[in-house]
Amino acid sequence: IQQENSDCSYSNGEWQFMNQVIQTVLAAFSNQNIEINTARKLANLKKLDPLHLWVEKEDIVIKTECGKIPLRLYFPSEETKRQKEEISSAIFFIHGGGWSTESVETYDRICSMLSKSVDKTIISVEYRLAPEYPFPAGLEDCYLAARALYQGKIFPKIEPGQISVMGDSSGGNLAAALCLLARDRGEFMPKRQILIYPATYNDYTENSPFVSVKENGSDYLLTAGKMQDYIDLYARNEEDKMNPYFAPYIAEDVSNQPDTLILTCEFDPLRDEGEAYGERLKEAGNHVEIHRIKDALHGYFALGIKQLHVQESFTYINEFLKGETQ
Repeated sequence: IQQENSDCSYSNGEWQFMNQVIQTVLAAFSNQNIEINTARKLANLKKLDPLHLWVEKEDIVIKTECGKIPLRLYFPSEETKRQKEEISSAIFFIHGGGWSTESVETYDRICSMLSKSVDKTIISVEYRLAPEYPFPAGLEDCYLAARALYQGKIFPKIEPGQISVMGDSSGGNLAAALCLLARDRGEFMPKRQILIYPATYNDYTENSPFVSVKENGSDYLLTAGKMQDYIDLYARNEEDKMNPYFAPYIAEDVSNQPDTLILTCEFDPLRDEGEAYGERLKEAGNHVEIHRIKDALHGYFALGIKQLHVQESFTYINEFLKGETQ
């Protein structure tokens, strides 16, 4: 964590002391393991958001062969909601939370902000969570909900080329896996995907090939130990972990994928695998943009606090959606 401008009133010694305090607090909250009920209770605290954002939204349920899937629609304006039959573009959003925590409700702030920032309707999917519903249940829910969107069953005038798939952390994993699955099943194909500090690999032990797991795996809130626990909760068995839809980075073929924007965090154990997945996509002939957010910690995006790197992320997202970024 660095001092951003020389006009700050802290002296160098005071600033170093503050950094030490921050590092101590981070270390205190960076316990190594996950207890699922406690993790869910902590995640649910975000429902108590005292600065709850007002935005036009609507909860719906779609029926699929895997059962009913709840969705929350976020509209950038009252007029858009009134004329929802005319909506032609949208973002299909998949929340993070280690495949086992978080919900549409706990991501309400960020989806509200996102809808306003990019001036698009957001469709947030309430997929089934592990360990009660391990891989591939959540992925299938996301796939079926996205298929309904792409096939015009939610908005009749939607243009498939104007729909982007987006997710953060484990939601980024599900978004990437969904795009691989869509290519392989051939029922629809996203044109763009936005992956925010995505989980793309399957091993967070000392055997991980990624330096960021070792550098950032102990003192920055999300630890390597927590990630390994999440992986073990999501997988039914060791065979699942070798499935490319479980860990997109290990897929043999990553060709014919959507235009991709990947945002990673400087102090995140997932940093290198997200960037490495982007490089693999590039090597396979896909258009990919990768941006590392300086000083950021894993999870910043889900907090929905603009000053903590979220506004910077929205800038990248807007430019990507407009096709302005080279």
